Amino acid sequence: MLLAVAAYAAAGSLDIRLVIPFGAMGAIAGADLGYAVGYFGGRPVVERLTRFLRLSTRHLVRAELFFARHGAPTVFVGRFVPGLRSWASMMAGMARMPFWTFQAYTALGGIAWAILIGSIGYYLGSNWSLIERVIGYLGLGGLAVASALAVVVFLLWRRAASS
Repeated sequence: MLLAVAAYAAAGSLDIRLVIPFGAMGAIAGADLGYAVGYFGGRPVVERLTRFLRLSTRHLVRAELFFARHGAPTVFVGRFVPGLRSWASMMAGMARMPFWTFQAYTALGGIAWAILIGSIGYYLGSNWSLIERVIGYLGLGGLAVASALAVVVFLLWRRAASS
């Protein structure tokens, strides 16, 4: 969403100096909600979510062990990884990471993420003609093949991770 809004800002419809801070605030607020789910709901709620996503209890145990070793950096890095964003926040709450420690790392990560993604969206939005040329060069067929390949790689990775 931030990428699209930043590209929209490049068209002159919004001010990027507002888009990035609001993007960071949204990322931080969302992380705080994930933290609250993990903190107040604990393992039972997180286990229900893992079943909904078809992840095993073994995945949750591995995630807990990883988080126990690398908690705070995981919260920071998690802002940049789709999927890990929510899980890192829930794991931090479930692990009872002190809220202000969590808040510091998630704020740093959220601000850095918003600056990076906002800047990329703004740059790409202001270079729409370049994007059109690339899409024209690849064609819809090339775009479809690249998308299908990405889905296959993701499914193979997920299958290997569940083994």
